[in-house]
Amino acid sequence: MKRKREGEGTATVAGTGSSRDGGSGRGYEVFLSFRGPDTRLTIADCLYHDLDRAGISVFRDDEELRFGEKIKGLLQKINDSRIYIPIFSKDYASSKWCLRELARMVEQSTANDEKVILPIFYDVDVDDVKLKTKLYRKALRKHKSDYGKDLVKKWKKALRKVARIRGRKPGIICFSIDFIFFVEIFNFSFL
Repeated sequence: MKRKREGEGTATVAGTGSSRDGGSGRGYEVFLSFRGPDTRLTIADCLYHDLDRAGISVFRDDEELRFGEKIKGLLQKINDSRIYIPIFSKDYASSKWCLRELARMVEQSTANDEKVILPIFYDVDVDDVKLKTKLYRKALRKHKSDYGKDLVKKWKKALRKVARIRGRKPGIICFSIDFIFFVEIFNFSFL
């Protein structure tokens, strides 16, 4: 579903899971990966809207996308994005979808130096993501019985790799403006 904004090209209604891509077909500049129940109505929503207001095209998942098993479409959006922002939260690792997204982000950023992962640790510690605590290890044990050890091994490797990247730990108030400043400092161009 498309709508027009004053002074802008086409925009996709947020309910479809994305902000404008300018009609260019280039994909999105930013891909947000997050566990909906943990962060959808808090940091993920705040970050999404602030980036969108700043004119940055950003994709955020819509739960309806999952019901149709459109994983290829979702993975293509990751492929077409330039900056990946996984928002690690308490239940992030309990979602096979989040882990699939993360593994694809790692693949893409490893294969292309222009693709960057900027992790956010929301209500978790970096040691949780490095699998040094029980929090994520417990979820991965369950996934191992459901999806097999090879896939879980890939997810563990992706978690550990991203946990080594210097990430952001937001304060009490949404930090989106600070994040945009952070992006500008490191010369990440959104054009």
